[in-house]
Amino acid sequence: MKFGIHGKEFDKETIPYIKEVFRELGKRKAEVVVSEAFEDHLKQNRIDIGDISTYAEGDNLDYLDFMLTLGGDGTLLEALTHVGKTEVPLLGINTGRLGFLATTAKQDISNAIDCLFASNYDFDRRTLIQLKSDGLFDGLNFALNDFTILKKDTSSMIVVHAYINGEFLNSYWADGIIVSTPTGSTGYNISCGGPLVLPQSNNFIITPVSPHNLTVRPIVVPDDSELSFTIEGRSKNFLISLDSRFEVVDDSVRLKVVKEDFKAKLVKLKENNYFKTLRQKLNWGLDVRN
Repeated sequence: MKFGIHGKEFDKETIPYIKEVFRELGKRKAEVVVSEAFEDHLKQNRIDIGDISTYAEGDNLDYLDFMLTLGGDGTLLEALTHVGKTEVPLLGINTGRLGFLATTAKQDISNAIDCLFASNYDFDRRTLIQLKSDGLFDGLNFALNDFTILKKDTSSMIVVHAYINGEFLNSYWADGIIVSTPTGSTGYNISCGGPLVLPQSNNFIITPVSPHNLTVRPIVVPDDSELSFTIEGRSKNFLISLDSRFEVVDDSVRLKVVKEDFKAKLVKLKENNYFKTLRQKLNWGLDVRN
């Protein structure tokens, strides 16, 4: 089997778990390639992974059976841009913090790799959002969590004019707006008062960020909708993002988002499910009085 591995910077406490991943894959004679960025971090920490190949961003990775990520959700989102439309399955090993996407605990590395080799898993296919605007994000114009429009450098609000399938929805006077997938509903969306939406719900969520008018609430729309936006503000420059990737645009840009043609394929181990993740990560059902 062929594995890709991607990770970000890590602390000394994480090193034993990283070594365990390579050790477990080595025991099973797996073919492994490591992202160039992660290889740099491994070298800086003097971790010897032997004679293992590397890949660069933009390389075609359709030959991989799995992509493993070592870090948090941001690491998995970054790895998703590496595999792109090849839909190589991703398994996130959580050496970071919350971990809604990277759901495999670092203490379960050996068991998780056993499950991959024993085909003891399912695939969780997640909808992506696509930004249709020429010249932005170097062709990586998709996101698993969300697309955002935010003010850049002033204390004053911006105005985002929103349309659904060409029909005017609202002018949002706010610090910005979020267009979230169901997967991203547990991210920036929930911190701004948006709803939790189950992953297979076939919806997008439009959530204002600190709106001036408090009667303006998040709205859930079908994910086969075409959403378009124009922006006004005292500043002529604004921030837009796809997941954690940002670009600066001016007020002449017209932004359009739709559902992406391909999906993110997440590995779901048998013992994990979405509701269990919600309970663990959001501390549902915990009561300090008990």
